[in-house]
Amino acid sequence: MKKIPYIFIYLNIYTCFFFGIKAQELTFSIKAEKPISQGIKDSLRMKTSFADFTALKKEADTVYLKLQRMGFIESEMLQLQKENDSSFIADFFLGKKYSEIAIYYSQEDFTKKELQGVASEITDEYFVLPFEKIPTSLRKLTTIRNQKGNAFARLRLTEFERSESYKLSATLLVDNGNIRTVDSIAIKGYEKFPLSFLKYYAGVKKGKPFNQKKLVEQSESLNSLGFVSAIKPPEALFRKDSTTVYFYLEKQNNNLFDGILGFATDEETQKLTFNGYLNLELNNNLNYGEQLLLNYKADGKEQVNFRVKATLPYLLKTPFGLSGELKIFKRDSTFITTEQQLRATYQINPKSTTYIGYKGYDSSNLLDIAIAGTPVEDFKSKFFIAGASYIKPQNKKLFPIKTVISFDGGVGVRDKEGNSDDQVRIETLLNNIFNLNYKNSIFVQNITSVLFSDSYLVNELFRFGGINSIRGFNENSIDASLYSIINTEYRYQFNDGVFVHSIIDLGYFENETLSLKQNLYSFGFGLGLNTKAGLFKFNVANGNTQNQDFSFSNTKIHISISSKF
Repeated sequence: MKKIPYIFIYLNIYTCFFFGIKAQELTFSIKAEKPISQGIKDSLRMKTSFADFTALKKEADTVYLKLQRMGFIESEMLQLQKENDSSFIADFFLGKKYSEIAIYYSQEDFTKKELQGVASEITDEYFVLPFEKIPTSLRKLTTIRNQKGNAFARLRLTEFERSESYKLSATLLVDNGNIRTVDSIAIKGYEKFPLSFLKYYAGVKKGKPFNQKKLVEQSESLNSLGFVSAIKPPEALFRKDSTTVYFYLEKQNNNLFDGILGFATDEETQKLTFNGYLNLELNNNLNYGEQLLLNYKADGKEQVNFRVKATLPYLLKTPFGLSGELKIFKRDSTFITTEQQLRATYQINPKSTTYIGYKGYDSSNLLDIAIAGTPVEDFKSKFFIAGASYIKPQNKKLFPIKTVISFDGGVGVRDKEGNSDDQVRIETLLNNIFNLNYKNSIFVQNITSVLFSDSYLVNELFRFGGINSIRGFNENSIDASLYSIINTEYRYQFNDGVFVHSIIDLGYFENETLSLKQNLYSFGFGLGLNTKAGLFKFNVANGNTQNQDFSFSNTKIHISISSKF
C-alpha cells in the first residue's frame, strides 16, 4: 500500500485551522439518585460548555469536591457518560447531606475563648460548626496558631464518624511545627532609625513569638511618630534555627512651623483686632527621636505666652526619658508668671507612659496700685507631679492618633508674703475618634482642670479659650479655678488631603476669685487642606456665654498652617 507523505497530513491540519474549522463544543450536565434542587445547582456554580474533554473532566472532578464541602460527604461520581457526540452527563450518588459537624479538640491547642471566634456552641470536648464554614474556620484557627509563634502550623480534620448526639463528628489534628521567635531585626531604608522606638514604642522585641499580623500593626504604628514611615509591610527570613525580621522604613521631614492669624471684633471699640501664634518644632534631627519645641503666642489683649520644651526619649536605650519645659505668661501690665517643669518618663508598653517630676511657679505683680476685686500678688509654688498617658495611633495620614487618655496631677505648696497654702492641681484629657467608615468620623474630646486651694489668686488660675480649647473665644481670655470643656466634630474626609468638619463645643468653668460659675458654648465649621506648603486649617466659630444673646460680633475666624521642613 502506498504511504501518504507526512507533509500531506500536516498541510491538511494547517488547512483546517486556516479556514476556521474547529472541534465541536462539548456540553456537561449532572444527575443523581434523587432530584437535585435548583439551590444546590446554583451553589455549585457549574460550567456547562467546554472546548475539549480534558476541561470537561476537570469540571466533573471539581463538582465532586464542591459536593463534599457542601455536606454530601458520602457522595461519589459513579460514571461520566457520553450521551452523544457533544454531550456528557455525570452520574452522582449524593447520599445524605450533613448540615453541621461536631469537632473534637484538645484544650492544649485552643481555649474556649479562642474558639468563640468560629463557633457558638462549645463544650470542653468539642465545638459545633456549620459544615460549609469548615474551610474558613480552619483558616481562622490556623491564624491563631501562627500568632503564637507556630508560623508553619497546619490543621486538618481526621477520624470522621457518625455519632448519636450529632450526625457527624471529626477530630481536629494540629501540626504545630517548630515555634518561631524573632531572633534578629534588620532595618532597610533608614538604617539610622533609633531602634529604641522599635523596641519600646512599637513593642518589637527579640525573643517574642513570631506573629506576622502583629508585626504589620507594629510597623504601621511607627507612622504616628511623624519622622518615619513604613514603606511596606515587614518580611521574615526563616533559617533552620533562626528568624530575621526586616522592617522597611523611610525617614520623613518632621520639623514643623506653625502659624495662626485670628480676626475678631472688639466688643468695646467694635474695631478689628488681631491675635497671633507661632510654633516651631525640631524633631529627630540627630536621629535620636529628640524634640525641641519653641512656642510664642500673643493676642489683641496684650497677652504674651512663651514656651520652650526639650524632650530626650529612651536614655541609654532604656524605657526611661527626660523632658524639661519653661513657660512665661505675661498679661499686659498686670502680672507675669514663670513656670519650670522637669519630668522623668517611663514607657510601660507601646501605648502607655507614666512620669514623675517637679513643677515650680514664680509670679510677680506688675500693678503699681492694687485694683479692688482683683487679687494679684507675688507668689512662689512648688509641686511634686505625677501622671500617665495612653495613646492609641491609627493608620490615617490626616488623623494619625485615634485615642488619647491623659492624667496629670500635682501636690504642692504656694508661698506668698510668708504664708503657705497646700494645693492640689489635676488636669485630664480624653479624646477619641469614632470611625464610622473611611470618609465619616466623629471626634469627641474632654479637657478638665481643677485647682484645690484654701485661697486663690488671679495669676495662678488656669487660662483657657481659643482654637486649642473652646473655639469662638479669644486665646487664654478666660481665667478659671475649675473648667471642663467638651469638643465635638463631625468630620467628612473627601480624600487623604481634604476634609470638612462641624464645631460644637460646650464648657463650664468656675472662678473662685470672682465667685463666678458659668456655662459656655460655641458653634461653627472648619476646613482642612493638605497642601504642598503644609496642613492648612480654616475655622469659624461663634462663642457665647450663658444667658447671652447670639451676636455675629462674637464670631472668631482662625487660620493656621503647619509646614514640615
